[in-house]
Amino acid sequence: MPLTLPKQLAEKIETGFITYMELFNTYTRLAPKYFSEKAWHATHLNNKQRLRLYKDLLFPLAQECKEMLGDQASDFSSWKEIKFQYQLLITKRPDLELAETFFNSVIRKAYPKLTIDEDLMFVMEGFDSCTVRESEELLRTYPSFLGLEKNIRQILDDYDFGAPFMDKEQDIKFLIASVKKVILTRYRVGPETKTQILKSVFYRNKAAYLIGRTFLGHKWMPFIIPVVHGKKGVFVDTLIFDPNLMSSMFSFTRSYFMVEAEIPSQVVGFLNSVIPHKKIHELYNAIGFNKHGKTLFYRDFLHHLEASDDQFEVAAGIKGMVMTVFTLPSLNIVFKMIKDHFEPPKTMTRQEVRGKYKLVSLHDRVGRMADTHEFEYFKIPIGRISADLMIELRKTTNSHLIVTDSHLIIKHLYTERRMEPLNLFLEHCSTEEGMKAAEDYGRSILQLAQANIFPGDMMTKNFGLTRQKRVIFYDYDEIEFLTDMNFRVKPKAETYEQIYAPEPWYSIAKNDVFPEDFKRWMIGRKDIKDHFLDYHKDLFDPVYWQGVQQRIAAGELIHAFPYPDEIRFRPDEKI
Repeated sequence: MPLTLPKQLAEKIETGFITYMELFNTYTRLAPKYFSEKAWHATHLNNKQRLRLYKDLLFPLAQECKEMLGDQASDFSSWKEIKFQYQLLITKRPDLELAETFFNSVIRKAYPKLTIDEDLMFVMEGFDSCTVRESEELLRTYPSFLGLEKNIRQILDDYDFGAPFMDKEQDIKFLIASVKKVILTRYRVGPETKTQILKSVFYRNKAAYLIGRTFLGHKWMPFIIPVVHGKKGVFVDTLIFDPNLMSSMFSFTRSYFMVEAEIPSQVVGFLNSVIPHKKIHELYNAIGFNKHGKTLFYRDFLHHLEASDDQFEVAAGIKGMVMTVFTLPSLNIVFKMIKDHFEPPKTMTRQEVRGKYKLVSLHDRVGRMADTHEFEYFKIPIGRISADLMIELRKTTNSHLIVTDSHLIIKHLYTERRMEPLNLFLEHCSTEEGMKAAEDYGRSILQLAQANIFPGDMMTKNFGLTRQKRVIFYDYDEIEFLTDMNFRVKPKAETYEQIYAPEPWYSIAKNDVFPEDFKRWMIGRKDIKDHFLDYHKDLFDPVYWQGVQQRIAAGELIHAFPYPDEIRFRPDEKI
C-alpha cells in the first residue's frame, strides 16, 4: 500500500465533511427567508433535503474510498493510519465532534461488516465538550438596569423576522404582563440580574423561536418566545417558562429545528443550560445533527452497560407481527428488529417496513411519532442477553444474528425511546387518568392526520405514553399518507342476504377506511369508552376525514402548536 494513500483518503473524507457542512448550512440559512415569505411548502422541502443530505454525500464517498483501497478495504492497519491522518486534519475545527462522527459513518460504509471498533472509530475518546461561552458571537445580553419594558422592546428590535409586526406594542404589553405574573411575583430583580438570548433563531414549520435565560434568584431561568405569522404581520404568540413545555418542544417526537450554529457544541451547551434534563445527544438531534446524536447515544449506551448488570429482555406488551422488540430494564430505550417472517394478515416486505421508518424520519412528526436511530452490526455482550430473549430472537430474527463467544451482533435494528404501551396503562390507571389518556390518544391521531399521516393500525397497543403522559404513535409498518386513503360511509344492509352475509357484501378496496368501525375497538374500558366516543366524535365521521384531506390537497399546511392553546396570547388568531 503506498504510504501516501492514507493521507489521500483522510483528505478526501475531510473534503466530504466540509462539503456536507457547507450544504447543511446553506439549507439552514434558507429557513429565515422562507419564514419571512411564508413559503411553507418550500420550508418543508428544504427540511427534507437537509435530512437527506448526509446519506446522499456519504454513500458515493464511501464507495470511492472502497475502490481506492481495493483489497485492503477491510484492512485494520490501513484504516488505523487513515484515522490518524484524519485526526491531524480536523483537530482545530470548531465542529470537531461532527467531523469525528462523519469519519465513523464513512468507515462503517466502506469497511465491510464492521462492528463498532474503538481503535478505528471515534467512540469513547471523541470530543464531548459542550460548554457555554458567554461571547457576543453566541449571545445577546440585556442588563437589568435598563428596566423590563426597555429590555423587551430592545429584544423585539434586535431580531429581524423579515416581516413587519402585526402589533408590536401589544406584543410588548403581553410579554411584560407575562413576566410580571410568572416571574416578578416570586423573585426580586437585583444588579446581578441579566437576560441572555441566543443570537440564532430556531425555525420549525410555521414558527420562529427565541431561546433565552434570565439570571434571577441566584439561578438561571429559561424561557422561549415563539413568533408566528398572522394575516397582518408577525406576532409574539406566547412566552414559555414551563420547563416541561420547553422539554416537549425539544422532544424526540418532533422534527428538527433549523438554526445556524457556527460552533454547534456551544449552541448545545447553551441549550443544555436551559433544558438541563435533556441528554446532550437529544439536543444535537434537535438542531439537525442527528448522526452525531446517534454517536453520543451509543457512547451513553456503552457507559450504561459498564455501570449496570441487568439483562436484556423481551419488551412488555403484546408482541408485534412485524417487529421483535426488546429492552434493558435499567435503560429507557427499546431495540426493534424486523422479523424474518411476518404473521398473517401482514403481507409487506422487509424493505417496505424500512421504507416506512424512512418516511417517518423525513416527515413532520408533530410531536406524535417517535424518532429512531438505525444501527447495523450492533454489539451486545452475550452474557447480558437473557435466555428468554435469545429464544425469542432465534425464533423470530435468526437471519440477523451473529453469535460469538463474547457478543451478540445484530445486523440491523432500530433504537427508540421506551414508553409505557397505552393498552397496558389503560389496564391499571384510574378512570380520570384513563379519560385524559384517551383524549390525547384521539388527539394524536387527529394531529397526525393534519400532518398527512394515517397510522393504519390504530390499536392502543401501538401507542405509548411519555414521561409527561403524552400519547405517541410508534408502530409504523402500516402508515400511509392520509391523502391516499378513501374514507367511506359504511353501506347499510337492506336485504336478508346482506344482513346475514358472513363476509362484507360490498366491495372494499385496499385503501378504503370506514371511520364508524373505529368505535368497536379503539377503547375497551367501559368507564372510559363512552367519554372517548363523545369527546372525539370527529374520529368516527368520514366527512371530517375528507375535510382534512381537502385542506391538504388545497395546499394548506396545518400547523401543530407544540404548546397548549390556552397559553397563547391571541388564541383565536389563525396562522
